[in-house]
Amino acid sequence: MFLAMIGYLALVLIRPQDYPALVDSIGVPLLPIALIVAALFWLLSGRKRFDAPQYLLLLLFFIVLMLSNVANGWFGGALDQMSKFAPTVLAFVVLANAADSPRRVRIIMGMFTVCATVLALHGIEQSQLGVGWTGIGMSQETRIQYVGIFNDPNDLGLLFVMCLPMAVYLAMRGGLFGFARLFWLAAGGILLYGIYLTDSRGTLLATLVVLGIYVWWRRGLITAGVLGAIALAGLMALPSSRMQELDVSEASAAGRVDSWYEGMQMFRQNPVLGVGADMYTDINPLTAHNSFVLVLAETGIIGFALWIAFIGYCFRMMLVAIREPPEELLAGADLESAEENADPGAMAGPDPAVVEAWYADRDTALTLLLSLCGFFTAAFFLSRSYLVILYLLAALVVAHYTGMRQRNPGLPAFNLQHDLIRWPIWAVGGAVGLYIMVKVLLAMAL
Repeated sequence: MFLAMIGYLALVLIRPQDYPALVDSIGVPLLPIALIVAALFWLLSGRKRFDAPQYLLLLLFFIVLMLSNVANGWFGGALDQMSKFAPTVLAFVVLANAADSPRRVRIIMGMFTVCATVLALHGIEQSQLGVGWTGIGMSQETRIQYVGIFNDPNDLGLLFVMCLPMAVYLAMRGGLFGFARLFWLAAGGILLYGIYLTDSRGTLLATLVVLGIYVWWRRGLITAGVLGAIALAGLMALPSSRMQELDVSEASAAGRVDSWYEGMQMFRQNPVLGVGADMYTDINPLTAHNSFVLVLAETGIIGFALWIAFIGYCFRMMLVAIREPPEELLAGADLESAEENADPGAMAGPDPAVVEAWYADRDTALTLLLSLCGFFTAAFFLSRSYLVILYLLAALVVAHYTGMRQRNPGLPAFNLQHDLIRWPIWAVGGAVGLYIMVKVLLAMAL
């Protein structure tokens, strides 16, 4: 199952099935086959866990996606959503069950990073030769792109910024007499250069957010704020950077704000189940360019609440996981060691191996939290609510937290029944906040 998911992940990211020269010659649907094989191995295995609330939330969100089309009179849309989103749900479930150890979580993180680095190298070749080995040229003659779901420079940058914390984390672990550290640091540098070559303002902002949160965690809020301001000023000073055009009245930004406004109008007219999944561009010629607005407009407050809860639990899990270890872990007695100790009166201390494992788990959780922050900062300016990459990252989060709870039962078990009021309130508050933000931005653009 795990090896099959590795193969599936490689196909999702590297996407040889989408190369123009191969798309007609392969002849078989590699991606669905790889996922089906992984799912069959999962069905035959004894490792089946559904104790995280994200499992139920994603299933309910999937149902709402189909119902949103039915509610708007398009019954065929339910079948369309089933064919589109069912593989994503299945991939989430299988990966969340397959990455059932810290080592496997790190392997998946390494797979993400290596594949993203390959895409960045393709972009570097594009920037030098005008075309990459896929046969795809530059976007707008100045920005790198790839194939398939990464054929937009912004999507490519989103992947790079999501994988950047993973590269740094793997480098800090070292190994192989220092060669592993050099390899992952090189990968991180290539990803950074790839982010620059995408010339995506959202991705550059996401990179600053990831850096700022890490510095905040290590050095405090003031240091993070000062360094963030300096970094932003430096990016805006780059001669060829689109960050110089970061203004509400600039054409691209103004178009996004107008689309956000249209999305809020769609929600006002269809507040319960929205206008229907994938129907946004049937009503407005420009896509939402905001993952939150897109879900709100297309699936209404019901779908938005489920999606916010799904995301919220991912963040809450990692925030809990990066706290200091519980007192009983650091100060608890190892009774078996005490019994074997020559001095019966000696107080047993914490098990060093257990403490070390806790801090290792915490470092992994911090990495995944930074990846989440990078993804959603970039996705705030993109319509990527249903992108499979999001749900694969969420599966890794669920897998890691589930493993941490097995190793440390004192960690809280998140239960959807305890939060039935929390998430609708957050959803309503989020909708109100988006509306106020759009009104303010429109006023600033006048």
